[in-house]
Amino acid sequence: MSDSDRLYRFTFENIGIRGNLVHLDATWRAVMGAHPYPEAVRDPLGESLAAVTLLASTIKFEGSLILQAQGKGPIRTLVAQATHEHKVRGLARWEGEVPPEGTLAARFGQGHLALTIERRGAEPYQGIVPLEGADLSAAIERYFVDSEQLPTRLWLTAGEHRAAGLLLQRLPGEGLSDEDWARIGILAGTLTREELTGQSAGDLLYRLFNEESIRLFEPEPIAFRCGCSRTRIEETLKLLGPAEVDGILAEEGAVNVTCEFCNRNYTFDAVDAKQLFAELTRHEPSPSQH
Repeated sequence: MSDSDRLYRFTFENIGIRGNLVHLDATWRAVMGAHPYPEAVRDPLGESLAAVTLLASTIKFEGSLILQAQGKGPIRTLVAQATHEHKVRGLARWEGEVPPEGTLAARFGQGHLALTIERRGAEPYQGIVPLEGADLSAAIERYFVDSEQLPTRLWLTAGEHRAAGLLLQRLPGEGLSDEDWARIGILAGTLTREELTGQSAGDLLYRLFNEESIRLFEPEPIAFRCGCSRTRIEETLKLLGPAEVDGILAEEGAVNVTCEFCNRNYTFDAVDAKQLFAELTRHEPSPSQH
């Protein structure tokens, strides 16, 4: 598709509403390729990836936005992350048989939704709301009402080949009337899942808002990138300490760490472990020192 893995920003001229539209294709397939997800888990994961990509693009920052849904039901954890550079990753965990279709309560049970902004050189900011509503769109919209006081509407969908989403946001102090916001919401509410996944950005916006004055900006590419590395795994092992790492080596013969996001495996043998803690050993005082 010509608009594959693209984020589109647009504004409604003179009425203080901005919007984002995203299509995830190869990016979405890369996330699915790391783990075999049943459809009832796959679809909300795809929706969360579309959502976090849309939301991250509304923030001026350097860092990442993390969307995390946790529940006590069949789906226990769902995590999606997008950076300011439009790099995304995500994963989901579930227990038991294939989770049922239906509302958030049916899939997640009692739980909460957290949005965390991690900025370079700053403390993380997190907002949390109950994981309630018919779907993830409803839960995220509630977050913006409760935590940000910024009216936001979301339409999300995901399937085997594409995850997609549309965001509308009312900007403060832009002279927007309640009637304008309601009208645009009604128009967008006619959107179907098939249109969201199947139509190009230009065709979709024309179909929904052909009587509105819209400025559509150049699309921005989206890509999957995990962010894991051997160096990061080494830092984690150092936190465990030499005694625990040696214990794993004695029992398993090697330390194997698999990244949950991309399924890449990192292996450390006894020589690797010795090098990890060599600097620590050099700085330890000898028994003869006082």
